[in-house]
Amino acid sequence: MLEELLAAAIAAGAAGLVYVGAAARVVKQYERGVVFRLGRLAGDVRRPGFTMVVPLVDRLHKVNMQIVTLPVPAQEGITRDNVTVRVDAVVYFKVIDAANALVQVEDYRFAVSQMAQTSLRSIIGKSDLDDLLSNREKLNQGLELMIDSPAMGWGVQIDRVEIKDVSLPDTMKRSMARQAEADRERRARIINADAELQASKKLAEAAEVMSDQPAALQLRLLQTVVAVAAEKNSTLVLPFPVELLRFLERAQAQQPPPGGSSG
Repeated sequence: MLEELLAAAIAAGAAGLVYVGAAARVVKQYERGVVFRLGRLAGDVRRPGFTMVVPLVDRLHKVNMQIVTLPVPAQEGITRDNVTVRVDAVVYFKVIDAANALVQVEDYRFAVSQMAQTSLRSIIGKSDLDDLLSNREKLNQGLELMIDSPAMGWGVQIDRVEIKDVSLPDTMKRSMARQAEADRERRARIINADAELQASKKLAEAAEVMSDQPAALQLRLLQTVVAVAAEKNSTLVLPFPVELLRFLERAQAQQPPPGGSSG
């Protein structure tokens, strides 16, 4: 009798160990477990750690709750100003409701990818080329809202959307290069013209001062001679201003005549 009880206890213990081995599950820290019992959602989402299911009846699905980096294939479209471009992007999203991610959509990764491609083509058609090249932050926010609206019903939250690259046709690149070169040349001409205007104003002021003080013109002439002589040239061409002759004439006229009448 004792041997029969001992054998039954051993058999029960073995059966219990087999049951525990078949029912035991481990959910990792970054996962959540969703249990389907005979095809129906059973209970709450299982938290990380050790959990038990009913063998042959329950099926445990583990859902990754980490942020997923999903590259969006390059989409070709025509901008609002009729320029053909190819734009690719990247979507960062995570699952916030593991049950809905399995029940509401067949494959939430594929669904987010398709929604991102459709939204990216829509953004291209609504934007100008300048916005795609220089105002990406605003476009990223609009693209994030377009993807996040339907994704919330799937238990998925869009964390961030970034436009990575905008590819332009070679003809458009050459046109933009010519436009940039023409703009730089225009700015250079404006700067030169402004410099000429300022120089002419200063020269006019200097000429006015020299007209009032003829000696200033002579001093400027001597400074020019000194500057040219410093170059050690063999030939020196020295202009003789007419104003200097007039100055000498006025100085001669102001001098008293030599000698005087004796009384």
